[in-house]
Amino acid sequence: MTEIATRLVAVRDRIAAAAAAAGRGAEDVRLVAVSKTHDVAAIRAALEAGQRRFGENRVQEAQAKYPALKAAHADLELHLIGPLQTNKVKEAVALFDVIETLDRPRLAEALERETARQGRRPRLFIEVNTGEEAQKAGVLPAAADAFIASCRARRLAIEGLMCIPPADEEPALHFALLREIARRNAIPHLSMGMSADYETAIRFGATYVRVGTAIFGARPTTALPNA
Repeated sequence: MTEIATRLVAVRDRIAAAAAAAGRGAEDVRLVAVSKTHDVAAIRAALEAGQRRFGENRVQEAQAKYPALKAAHADLELHLIGPLQTNKVKEAVALFDVIETLDRPRLAEALERETARQGRRPRLFIEVNTGEEAQKAGVLPAAADAFIASCRARRLAIEGLMCIPPADEEPALHFALLREIARRNAIPHLSMGMSADYETAIRFGATYVRVGTAIFGARPTTALPNA
Protein backbone atom coordinates (compact mmCIF):
# COMPACT_ATOMS: atom_id res chain seq x y z
CA MET A 1 0.00 0.00 0.00
CA THR A 2 1.02 3.61 -0.48
CA GLU A 3 1.71 5.74 2.58
CA ILE A 4 -1.57 7.57 2.03
CA ALA A 5 -3.44 4.26 1.84
CA THR A 6 -1.82 3.14 5.10
CA ARG A 7 -2.81 6.38 6.80
CA LEU A 8 -6.36 6.07 5.53
CA VAL A 9 -6.65 2.60 7.07
CA ALA A 10 -5.39 3.98 10.39
CA VAL A 11 -7.85 6.90 10.35
CA ARG A 12 -10.77 4.64 9.43
CA ASP A 13 -9.84 2.25 12.25
CA ARG A 14 -9.76 5.13 14.74
CA ILE A 15 -13.12 6.40 13.49
CA ALA A 16 -14.62 2.94 13.96
CA ALA A 17 -13.16 2.65 17.46
CA ALA A 18 -14.39 6.12 18.47
CA ALA A 19 -17.85 5.40 17.08
CA ALA A 20 -18.03 2.07 18.94
CA ALA A 21 -16.97 3.77 22.18
CA ALA A 22 -19.82 6.25 21.69
CA GLY A 23 -22.34 3.49 21.00
CA ARG A 24 -22.52 4.37 17.32
CA GLY A 25 -21.79 2.50 14.11
CA ALA A 26 -18.74 3.37 12.03
CA GLU A 27 -21.05 3.84 9.06
CA ASP A 28 -22.66 6.79 10.86
CA VAL A 29 -19.44 8.83 10.52
CA ARG A 30 -18.36 9.98 7.07
CA LEU A 31 -14.71 10.80 6.44
CA VAL A 32 -13.91 13.93 4.40
CA ALA A 33 -10.28 13.76 3.26
CA VAL A 34 -9.05 17.36 3.20
CA SER A 35 -6.84 17.71 0.14
CA LYS A 36 -6.22 21.46 0.19
CA THR A 37 -2.69 22.33 -1.04
CA HIS A 38 -2.03 18.68 -1.93
CA ASP A 39 -1.55 17.71 -5.56
CA VAL A 40 -3.58 15.48 -7.84
CA ALA A 41 -1.17 12.56 -7.36
CA ALA A 42 -1.95 12.52 -3.62
CA ILE A 43 -5.68 12.62 -4.31
CA ARG A 44 -5.37 9.77 -6.80
CA ALA A 45 -3.55 7.70 -4.18
CA ALA A 46 -6.49 8.23 -1.81
CA LEU A 47 -8.97 7.37 -4.57
CA GLU A 48 -7.07 4.14 -5.28
CA ALA A 49 -7.39 3.33 -1.58
CA GLY A 50 -11.16 3.66 -1.80
CA GLN A 51 -11.67 7.19 -0.48
CA ARG A 52 -14.44 9.03 -2.32
CA ARG A 53 -15.21 12.08 -0.16
CA PHE A 54 -12.84 15.07 -0.29
CA GLY A 55 -12.72 18.62 1.05
CA GLU A 56 -11.18 21.77 -0.43
CA ASN A 57 -10.89 25.28 1.01
CA ARG A 58 -10.78 27.34 -2.16
CA VAL A 59 -12.94 27.26 -5.26
CA GLN A 60 -10.06 28.17 -7.58
CA GLU A 61 -7.78 25.43 -6.27
CA ALA A 62 -10.56 22.85 -6.56
CA GLN A 63 -11.23 23.94 -10.15
CA ALA A 64 -7.58 23.26 -10.96
CA LYS A 65 -7.67 19.73 -9.54
CA TYR A 66 -11.10 18.13 -9.49
CA PRO A 67 -13.01 18.35 -12.81
CA ALA A 68 -11.03 15.52 -14.42
CA LEU A 69 -11.07 13.48 -11.22
CA LYS A 70 -14.84 13.83 -10.94
CA ALA A 71 -15.25 12.87 -14.58
CA ALA A 72 -13.24 9.68 -13.91
CA HIS A 73 -14.99 8.84 -10.63
CA ALA A 74 -18.75 9.37 -10.77
CA ASP A 75 -19.09 8.64 -7.06
CA LEU A 76 -16.54 11.27 -5.94
CA GLU A 77 -18.13 13.72 -3.49
CA LEU A 78 -16.51 17.15 -3.16
CA HIS A 79 -17.05 19.42 -0.15
CA LEU A 80 -16.27 23.12 0.06
CA ILE A 81 -15.00 23.69 3.61
CA GLY A 82 -13.50 27.17 3.23
CA PRO A 83 -15.22 30.57 3.08
CA LEU A 84 -17.24 31.21 -0.07
CA GLN A 85 -17.23 34.64 -1.68
CA THR A 86 -20.42 35.63 -3.44
CA ASN A 87 -18.53 36.22 -6.69
CA LYS A 88 -17.51 32.52 -6.67
CA VAL A 89 -20.99 31.10 -6.10
CA LYS A 90 -21.55 30.22 -9.78
CA GLU A 91 -18.37 28.13 -9.89
CA ALA A 92 -19.00 26.59 -6.47
CA VAL A 93 -22.51 25.43 -7.34
CA ALA A 94 -21.24 23.89 -10.57
CA LEU A 95 -18.38 21.96 -8.96
CA PHE A 96 -19.11 21.09 -5.33
CA ASP A 97 -21.55 18.48 -4.09
CA VAL A 98 -21.65 19.89 -0.56
CA ILE A 99 -21.07 23.50 0.55
CA GLU A 100 -20.34 23.56 4.29
CA THR A 101 -19.75 27.27 4.77
CA LEU A 102 -23.06 29.09 4.30
CA ASP A 103 -22.85 31.87 6.88
CA ARG A 104 -24.60 35.11 5.84
CA PRO A 105 -27.77 36.37 4.15
CA ARG A 106 -26.06 37.67 0.99
CA LEU A 107 -24.53 34.26 0.40
CA ALA A 108 -27.89 32.54 1.01
CA GLU A 109 -29.50 34.85 -1.53
CA ALA A 110 -26.76 34.16 -4.08
CA LEU A 111 -27.04 30.40 -3.56
CA GLU A 112 -30.81 30.50 -3.91
CA ARG A 113 -30.51 32.38 -7.19
CA GLU A 114 -27.67 30.30 -8.64
CA THR A 115 -29.06 26.88 -7.74
CA ALA A 116 -32.31 27.83 -9.45
CA ARG A 117 -30.41 29.05 -12.51
CA GLN A 118 -28.21 25.97 -12.84
CA GLY A 119 -30.76 23.42 -11.69
CA ARG A 120 -28.02 21.95 -9.51
CA ARG A 121 -28.45 21.91 -5.75
CA PRO A 122 -25.38 21.13 -3.65
CA ARG A 123 -26.23 20.03 -0.14
CA LEU A 124 -25.83 22.92 2.29
CA PHE A 125 -24.34 23.20 5.77
CA ILE A 126 -24.30 26.37 7.85
CA GLU A 127 -20.99 27.32 9.43
CA VAL A 128 -21.31 28.44 13.05
CA ASN A 129 -18.54 30.52 14.63
CA THR A 130 -18.82 28.78 17.99
CA GLY A 131 -15.83 30.63 19.41
CA GLU A 132 -17.14 34.03 18.27
CA GLU A 133 -13.70 34.76 16.80
CA ALA A 134 -13.50 38.03 14.88
CA GLN A 135 -11.07 36.64 12.30
CA LYS A 136 -13.22 33.62 11.44
CA ALA A 137 -16.23 33.23 9.20
CA GLY A 138 -19.47 31.76 10.47
CA VAL A 139 -22.75 32.91 11.92
CA LEU A 140 -22.63 33.66 15.65
CA PRO A 141 -24.35 31.10 17.90
CA ALA A 142 -26.93 33.61 19.14
CA ALA A 143 -27.96 34.35 15.55
CA ALA A 144 -27.92 30.75 14.30
CA ASP A 145 -31.60 29.89 14.87
CA ALA A 146 -32.84 32.97 13.01
CA PHE A 147 -30.38 32.41 10.17
CA ILE A 148 -31.42 28.77 9.79
CA ALA A 149 -35.07 29.88 9.63
CA SER A 150 -34.29 32.53 7.01
CA CYS A 151 -32.45 29.99 4.84
CA ARG A 152 -35.37 27.60 5.07
CA ALA A 153 -37.71 30.43 4.08
CA ARG A 154 -35.62 30.72 0.90
CA ARG A 155 -36.30 27.01 0.30
CA LEU A 156 -32.63 26.21 0.90
CA ALA A 157 -32.44 22.69 2.33
CA ILE A 158 -30.07 22.92 5.28
CA GLU A 159 -28.69 19.44 5.96
CA GLY A 160 -26.01 20.20 8.51
CA LEU A 161 -23.95 22.53 10.67
CA MET A 162 -20.19 22.96 10.64
CA CYS A 163 -17.71 24.49 13.09
CA ILE A 164 -13.98 25.01 13.61
CA PRO A 165 -13.27 25.43 17.34
CA PRO A 166 -10.63 27.93 18.50
CA ALA A 167 -7.19 26.32 18.52
CA ASP A 168 -6.56 27.17 22.18
CA GLU A 169 -9.88 26.03 23.66
CA GLU A 170 -11.34 22.67 24.62
CA PRO A 171 -13.08 21.48 21.43
CA ALA A 172 -15.67 19.43 23.32
CA LEU A 173 -17.38 22.63 24.50
CA HIS A 174 -17.79 23.80 20.91
CA PHE A 175 -18.94 20.40 19.66
CA ALA A 176 -21.57 20.31 22.40
CA LEU A 177 -22.78 23.78 21.43
CA LEU A 178 -23.07 22.85 17.74
CA ARG A 179 -24.92 19.65 18.65
CA GLU A 180 -27.44 21.63 20.70
CA ILE A 181 -28.09 24.14 17.89
CA ALA A 182 -28.63 21.23 15.49
CA ARG A 183 -30.95 19.43 17.95
CA ARG A 184 -33.31 22.35 18.48
CA ASN A 185 -33.48 23.06 14.75
CA ALA A 186 -33.91 19.40 13.69
CA ILE A 187 -30.75 19.42 11.57
CA PRO A 188 -29.43 15.88 11.02
CA HIS A 189 -25.74 16.34 10.22
CA LEU A 190 -22.75 17.76 12.07
CA SER A 191 -19.43 18.43 10.35
CA MET A 192 -16.91 18.83 13.15
CA GLY A 193 -13.56 17.42 14.14
CA MET A 194 -10.23 17.53 12.33
CA SER A 195 -7.00 15.54 12.56
CA ALA A 196 -6.32 16.51 16.19
CA ASP A 197 -9.81 16.11 17.63
CA TYR A 198 -12.07 14.03 15.39
CA GLU A 199 -12.44 11.26 17.96
CA THR A 200 -13.82 13.79 20.45
CA ALA A 201 -16.15 15.12 17.76
CA ILE A 202 -17.49 11.62 17.13
CA ARG A 203 -18.31 11.34 20.83
CA PHE A 204 -20.43 14.48 20.48
CA GLY A 205 -22.30 13.25 17.42
CA ALA A 206 -20.23 14.25 14.39
CA THR A 207 -21.57 12.69 11.21
CA TYR A 208 -18.76 14.16 9.09
CA VAL A 209 -15.13 14.56 10.19
CA ARG A 210 -12.64 16.57 8.14
CA VAL A 211 -9.18 15.00 8.23
CA GLY A 212 -6.22 16.24 6.20
CA THR A 213 -2.80 15.98 7.85
CA ALA A 214 -3.45 12.52 9.30
CA ILE A 215 -4.09 11.26 5.75
CA PHE A 216 -1.95 13.35 3.42
CA GLY A 217 0.85 14.42 5.79
CA ALA A 218 2.10 17.95 6.32
CA ARG A 219 0.88 20.51 3.83
CA PRO A 220 3.33 21.65 1.15
CA THR A 221 5.03 24.94 1.96
CA THR A 222 4.46 26.34 -1.52
CA ALA A 223 1.10 26.86 -3.16
CA LEU A 224 -0.01 24.69 -6.05
CA PRO A 225 -0.10 26.23 -9.52
CA ASN A 226 -3.39 28.03 -10.11
CA ALA A 227 -4.31 27.69 -6.45
